[in-house]
Amino acid sequence: MSAPVAPGGGLLVVGDVVTDVVARHTEPLAPDTDTAARIALRPGGAGANVACWAASRGAAVRLLARVGADSADWHRAELRSAGVEPVLRIDPELPTAMVIALVDAAAERTLVTDSGASLRLGPADWAEELLDGAGHVHLSGYLFFSAPGRELAAVVAGSARARGLPVSVDPASAGFIRQLGVARFLDAVAGTDLLLPNAAEAALLSGRSEPALAAAELSARCGGEVVVTLGAGGALAAARGRLAARVPAVAAGAVDTTGAGDAFTGGLLAARLSGADLPSALAAGCRTGAAAVAVVGGRPR
Repeated sequence: MSAPVAPGGGLLVVGDVVTDVVARHTEPLAPDTDTAARIALRPGGAGANVACWAASRGAAVRLLARVGADSADWHRAELRSAGVEPVLRIDPELPTAMVIALVDAAAERTLVTDSGASLRLGPADWAEELLDGAGHVHLSGYLFFSAPGRELAAVVAGSARARGLPVSVDPASAGFIRQLGVARFLDAVAGTDLLLPNAAEAALLSGRSEPALAAAELSARCGGEVVVTLGAGGALAAARGRLAARVPAVAAGAVDTTGAGDAFTGGLLAARLSGADLPSALAAGCRTGAAAVAVVGGRPR
């Protein structure tokens, strides 16, 4: 097993680029009539968000994703402006993935997702030279919810390990994990060096509701480190079946929690690539997550 993150080198993210429609409403959604909201169009996607937040924290980042021709130029420009090297494969038929994020008065969001072109990101989109200069590879969990994505994840993970590079996975969606099946998902991510679920995903994957126990269970099963984000409770990490670190959250004035977990991951990975130890990296992730909830959308502004 390689180190959870190897200090030095850049970050390769393989995942999704999404067009986010963020609707912030202060009143409960009213059936059969209008609900007033402030609506914004933002670039998003779990993989792309991680890449942008990591770049904002000083990491050199490359992103592989698949988009539609409808918005490829816009997304490429947004990624470059965030300091990310975009490697975008253009789907000839499907549009870019789109998410409607309904954000309530407490800044909590509900997501409605059309995965679009991202569902067809697969082995044909891979090139070994994408690993050149990388010190760590991060796989968005959304890869694992399509057959081509699972095949690609296996290819990328195998290539990374052949070069001695560690691999991390963000499980991404408890709802999609349920549809795929917990056992299938765990089999697909077996051997991952760093697993990054939120509390709900950790509970689903481990069968344990208490986050520290869930993290310990998953770390024993997967063989690597497991970091669980706890929202206002901060974050904790387990390794080899035992709790290894825990840090508090950073206070923030939340306006939109969209992408907070992605920001945490980007901040943590950037810190580890710079040589930070695990508790320091957890703290860096919490600081980055706090910055994320203070802006609308899932990217740094």
